Amino acid sequence: MIELKSAAEIAKMREAGRVVARAIRAMSEAIVPGRTTTGDLDRLAQKVVADAGGVCSFKDYRGYPAHTCISVNEQVIHGIPGNRVLRDGDIVDLDLGVTLDGWCADAAWTFPVGTVNAEVQRLLNVSKESLFQGIAKAKAGNRIGDIGAAVQRYVERNGYSVVRELVGHGIGRTVHEEPGVPNFGKPGKGVVLREGMTICIEPMVNMGTHKVCTLEDGWTIVTADGKWSAHFEHTVAITRDGPEILTAE
Repeated sequence: MIELKSAAEIAKMREAGRVVARAIRAMSEAIVPGRTTTGDLDRLAQKVVADAGGVCSFKDYRGYPAHTCISVNEQVIHGIPGNRVLRDGDIVDLDLGVTLDGWCADAAWTFPVGTVNAEVQRLLNVSKESLFQGIAKAKAGNRIGDIGAAVQRYVERNGYSVVRELVGHGIGRTVHEEPGVPNFGKPGKGVVLREGMTICIEPMVNMGTHKVCTLEDGWTIVTADGKWSAHFEHTVAITRDGPEILTAE
């Protein structure tokens, strides 16, 4: 069932979203190529969130062992933070959910580590823009398929692929709610978007095939061909005035 949120409830999600944005920024600014580990960033995010009075939504969710998901290079999503050192030329996806005062927000951003080559920078640019192409369609009266079609069209026009097995989602009192929000589809299809809906739009864009597989840890999703992937996500509210990004600082 899709739960519509009141203006007051969306305001609480907006506060959680600001904490998400603050923590992601702090993580990104703390990266020192050749020195910083993904575990360092996980601990930093937990501190920022705790200092704001929130909790990290991913910790212990369905048994997930960390506070954040941090995925590097060919890792698409759900990378478990640990001892991996981030190297110059890597890309790193920082994915964080926060629960604050009973309401959740979730965002992800893929950052270059040091200096990346032009091909990798183009992947980041296209992936980020595909998120905003999808957000632009998140208007009352449109359908879920309009969002996915906009993302897919932009990504594939630029020579990349969108992951099919993993999708965005509704969000509110819990970090994952109905409806699912695919990054592919046909315009005019799927659930009708209504004022008060809150969703996470999160393109996962691969340089090569859209196919993915899961590592032995049971969590980390990687591209099937080993080519790199980028992931961008915002929590978005459907309002009478259009889409509102709730995970902007």
